[in-house]
Amino acid sequence: MDFNELNGKIKSCTNCRLHKSRINSITGEGNYNAEIMIIAQAPGETEDREGKMFIGPSGIIFDRLLQNAEIQREDIYITNLIKCYLPKCRRPSKNEIEQCSAYLDQEIEIIDPHIIVTLGFHATRYIFKKYNLNRPPKKEYKNLFGKQSCVNNKIIFPVRHPTAVLFNPDKEELLQKNYNKIMKLLS
Repeated sequence: MDFNELNGKIKSCTNCRLHKSRINSITGEGNYNAEIMIIAQAPGETEDREGKMFIGPSGIIFDRLLQNAEIQREDIYITNLIKCYLPKCRRPSKNEIEQCSAYLDQEIEIIDPHIIVTLGFHATRYIFKKYNLNRPPKKEYKNLFGKQSCVNNKIIFPVRHPTAVLFNPDKEELLQKNYNKIMKLLS
C-alpha cells in the first residue's frame, strides 16, 4: 500500500463512531523518508477544523520545541494514534484505539523510521504494546519520558505531549531537554 491509498482510507474511514462527529480525519504529514516519526494522541479541535497536524495551541509549543532542538518539520514525519478529533479532547476508548491503530501500523511500515518519538501516555502505551516492551503501571509512564528503548533496530523515545506546557508552563524546560535529545539519537 502507498500513502495515497492509505490516506484515502483514513479520510473516508467509518470504523468507529468518531467519523460522525469529526470535520476532518487527519492524515500524517511530513517526509515519507524520515528517520524520525513523531506520534501524538489525536488531533485537537483546530486540527479537526483545518485538516492539518499540530496547528492549534499545542502546535505552537510543538513548533517552538522543534525549532529550539534544531529539528525541521519537513525532515520528520508526524502522525496521530487516533486520526479523528476526540470530542471535548477526551481520552480515546479501547475500541477507538483498536480501530485506528491499523492506520498507524501501516504508516510505521511505510516510513520505517529509525526513531519513533511518542508524545504522551496513549501513544507511548500503544507503541510499547506493539513492540512488546515492558509496560509499567499507568501512574509510572511519566518515568519513561526522556528515556530510550531499542527494539527491532528502532529507538523508541517517549516524551511528554506539548499540551503539558499549556497546563503547566514550568514543564517546558524539561520538555525542551527531551526534545533536544531527539537529534542526538540519530548519531
